[in-house]
Amino acid sequence: MAIITLTTDFGEKDHFAGAIKGAIYSEMPEIRIVDISHSISPFNISEAAYVIQNAYSSFPKGTIHLIGIDSELNPENKHIAVKLDEHFFICANNGIMSMICSEIVPEKIVEINIHDKIQTSFPVLDVFVKVACHIARGGTLEVVGKSISEIKPIKNIVPYVNEDKSQIIGSIIYIDNYGNVITNIKKSFFENIQKGRDFEISARNYKFKTIHRKYSDFVNFDIPEDRRHDEGRGLVVFNSSNYLEIAVYKSNSATVGSASTLMGLNLMDTVSINFIKE
Repeated sequence: MAIITLTTDFGEKDHFAGAIKGAIYSEMPEIRIVDISHSISPFNISEAAYVIQNAYSSFPKGTIHLIGIDSELNPENKHIAVKLDEHFFICANNGIMSMICSEIVPEKIVEINIHDKIQTSFPVLDVFVKVACHIARGGTLEVVGKSISEIKPIKNIVPYVNEDKSQIIGSIIYIDNYGNVITNIKKSFFENIQKGRDFEISARNYKFKTIHRKYSDFVNFDIPEDRRHDEGRGLVVFNSSNYLEIAVYKSNSATVGSASTLMGLNLMDTVSINFIKE
């Protein structure tokens, strides 16, 4: 039996997420539903793109990913279904898929056109659920939409590199539950520009000259634990998704603080990397 995942900005207070699950179970009682997240910031396309990009590949091939972010249908916000990497994605054509599609070419993209058959003011519940269940039964994308060749790009998906490749300017695309800030600079992109040069990372008034392999790398374990005072110190790592991340060691917004709160870093703030000439 297929798996349907849910990623939305609906939160946990309202009925929306529960209603979607109920509608799916009403059509396919034996289906498996997995919540990826219902805590995406409202209408935050880049945040949703980051979460779904880093979650979908952990699921079996053939999984159907229903993404309910900024999904109201209008002339500038059509609905699409995408087959990519042997997974299926159902969402609005608002840039959410462009982060994944920048690395993997979709096998098939259709613009969903079944709206005239469904009376709806809640397209995720009515349209997306119908499409997801159709796919789960083995149906093809061509039945629910017309083929298109391109999707809407997301802004600031690729960092800026100046002409002499002495600087990368990226932006913060996600702030995680620990208050760590994740940029749009991937490890492979960084290394391709760096070419072994020393560098300085700047975020507001904070500067870093080292990227650690993991959070505890900068801790000197030869010093007794009660004398280290490492909690609350800032550092930079390439995280488990290979994105450049500015973090605070053992961060906690309620106690030692986080990269976001202590450094005043917010979504879409810039982070620059300046390379030192040899």
